[in-house]
Amino acid sequence: MVKDFEYIIYKGKYFSIEWYYSEKGDSQPKEYYDELDVTSQAKFLYLVERMSDHGKISNKKLFNTEGDGLFAFKPQPERFLTFFTKGKKLIITSAFRKKTQKLPNKEKKKALKIRMDYENRIETGDYYGE
Repeated sequence: MVKDFEYIIYKGKYFSIEWYYSEKGDSQPKEYYDELDVTSQAKFLYLVERMSDHGKISNKKLFNTEGDGLFAFKPQPERFLTFFTKGKKLIITSAFRKKTQKLPNKEKKKALKIRMDYENRIETGDYYGE
């Protein structure tokens, strides 16, 4: 069984930010992050810590809404899609390298599907093994 603390990226004054994980215990955004070089990882962690400790990132080039309740951390050229949930948490749903101006529709659909899975598993008590 997967424990939630294995997926906490950072816990700050305002938010706790976590990797999403599937029922099998896989985490695509965590695996993506692990494959990045140290500089790219540091850019992402800076944004995570900023959001967690200060409650916002004012620069829309670094964090912005993608519609439908989704947001994106934007450490160029990477994108980490996320959503806010109860308990002052942000869940990182997926990650990819930006190649176009707009968010690719398939990436948005994937993130929305992951959010639905997360919410359903939270409701049934299956996400954290409750």
